[in-house]
Amino acid sequence: MGRRKIEMTMVKDGSSRQVTFSKRRNGVFKKANELATLCGAEVAVVAFSPGGKPFSFGQPSVGVVSDRFLHRDKRKPNHGKNVVGSSKDGAKVSDLTQQLNELLKQLHAEKKRGEMLEKEKEKSGFKAPIINKLGLQELIELKGSLERLREDIKARVSEMEASSSLLLLAKKPVYESGRPVAKKVPNSYI
Repeated sequence: MGRRKIEMTMVKDGSSRQVTFSKRRNGVFKKANELATLCGAEVAVVAFSPGGKPFSFGQPSVGVVSDRFLHRDKRKPNHGKNVVGSSKDGAKVSDLTQQLNELLKQLHAEKKRGEMLEKEKEKSGFKAPIINKLGLQELIELKGSLERLREDIKARVSEMEASSSLLLLAKKPVYESGRPVAKKVPNSYI
């Protein structure tokens, strides 16, 4: 299953829209970070969620980039140099960028792991009820089902233990005065 082109229309379902916003926002911020890191560009991205909550990313910061944009600052771009001017701050930004990239890699790996686990769960046919969404009556029914299942399992375990005990007894040789007694097997069995 490869990637496919998605039609660019507004997502109708509110929950799906929020999930899409979060994923796409992280993607845009990641690309902005890559642009700043690879090209030394000063980048600012501001996005408002469907709920009106603001999210921003800036390299070196949203404030510096927006001030430069609003004041039509005529100074030359920094071309990878730190705007603050301190090599100590530049090292900090570099370290933080590296940490961000590592965390993004870990996040991507965990998402893949989660997808694989989800596929395995679907393949096995396991369908756990979402307990938080069940009503009181449904929870009572679920409890009863689980108790019946527990009793059935106990009975099956007892049955298996009894049959395995009988098998062990049947395999033990018969002893007479401390020595095993060989049983003569009838010719009809040979």
